[in-house]
Amino acid sequence: MGYWGALRFGSRHPWRRRQYYRIHTDAIKETLLPPTLTKAQASLVYANEADLLNVALFGQTAKQWRDAHPDAEGNIRDHAPLEQLVVITNLESLNSVLIRQGISQSERLLKLNEIAISQMRTLLAANNLKRLK
Repeated sequence: MGYWGALRFGSRHPWRRRQYYRIHTDAIKETLLPPTLTKAQASLVYANEADLLNVALFGQTAKQWRDAHPDAEGNIRDHAPLEQLVVITNLESLNSVLIRQGISQSERLLKLNEIAISQMRTLLAANNLKRLK
C-alpha cells in the first residue's frame, strides 16, 4: 500500500492519512524550504522533519531504528501499534502549525514530545479500560 498506516486506519479511509501528511509536507515546503535548495537538499529537510516526529514519539530516528532492527521489513512506523499511528498523525498536524508559527526545531521537539506522551497515556488508558470490561 505504501503508506504505513493506511491498512491500520482502515482500508476505507487511507485518504485521511494522506491528508495529514500533505498538511505537514506543505508547511515544510512553504516555510522551511528556501527556493534555492536542490531536490536532494529538500529531501533532507523533509527527512529531518520526519525524524523530528520519530524522536518525539518513538525516542529514536528512522536510521537508529533500522540499525537496531536490521532484519525487520519496513520502517519504524510500519511496526507501530495503532495508538502510536494515531499520535504520529496528530503530531504531523501539530508540527505543521508550529512550523508556520516559526517555532525552532528544538522547541518543537520538546512540545511534540510532551504532547506525544500525554496522548499515548490517554489512548493506552482508554484501551486498558476497554479490556477490563
